[in-house]
Amino acid sequence: MAAALCERLDGEALARLAVVLDLLASDPASLSSIRDPADGWRVHVADSLSGLESITAAAGSEPRIADIGAGAGFPGLVLAVALPRARVDLIESVRRKCEFMRRALSACGLENARVVHERSEDWAKSPPPVGGREGYGVVTARAVGRLSTLAELASPLLRASGVLVAWKGRRNPGEEEELALAAEQLAMSPSEISTAPAYAGVGNRHLHLIRKVAGTPSGLPRRAGIAKKRPAGSRSGLG
Repeated sequence: MAAALCERLDGEALARLAVVLDLLASDPASLSSIRDPADGWRVHVADSLSGLESITAAAGSEPRIADIGAGAGFPGLVLAVALPRARVDLIESVRRKCEFMRRALSACGLENARVVHERSEDWAKSPPPVGGREGYGVVTARAVGRLSTLAELASPLLRASGVLVAWKGRRNPGEEEELALAAEQLAMSPSEISTAPAYAGVGNRHLHLIRKVAGTPSGLPRRAGIAKKRPAGSRSGLG
C-alpha cells in the first residue's frame, strides 16, 4: 500500500522527498524515531499521502494549506511536494523543528512551502499577510491533539467551508463525542471519517474531515495552550 501511494508522485517529487528523508536520518536533533529512510517512506511519506485525495477534493487544485504542529514537516512538506500549485504554511512553535524544516526546504528546492515559527493561536490572530486568520482552505494536523482541540485551532485559520483533515489512530468515541458537543461553538462540523492505510506501530489509521460551517466565532483563538488544557466540549472547555 505504501508503494502504491508513493507511485502517485513523479520522479522529481520522489527525488525531493528522498533528500528530506536522508536529512532527517542524519539530523543530530533526532526529530523522529524513524531514522531509516526506507522506513520513512512508509511511516512518513505514504502516511502523509493518504490524505491527498481528501485535500484535493476539499480545496481544488490550488489550495492554501496550513499544517499545524508541523514537526519535521509531515504531512505538510509531503503535500507541498505532491501539490506544486498549492501554498503550504508549516506552522510550528519549536525552534529546532523549524530550523530542520527550513534546511529541508532549501535542500530539496521546494518553493511553494514556508515555515511559520508561531503558535497556531498567535498566527490566527491577524489576517494575511501578517497572519493566517481565515486564510486557508485546508488545515492539516497529524495526530497532535484531541479532535476538539484540533478543530478549535483550525477554526480561526479556515475560510468558511474550509476543511480540517486530521490524521488519527484508533477511533475514540470520547473524543468524537467531545467534538460533537463543541461543534456549534467552534463553527466546525464533523463531515467524514475514512480509514487510511495503517503503518508499523499505528493500526486502525483514520482520517477525520471536519468542515467550517460559519464565520469564526468571537473569542477564537483562545490564549495559546488553552485549547489543549481545556478542550472545547469537555467540562472545563469553552463554557
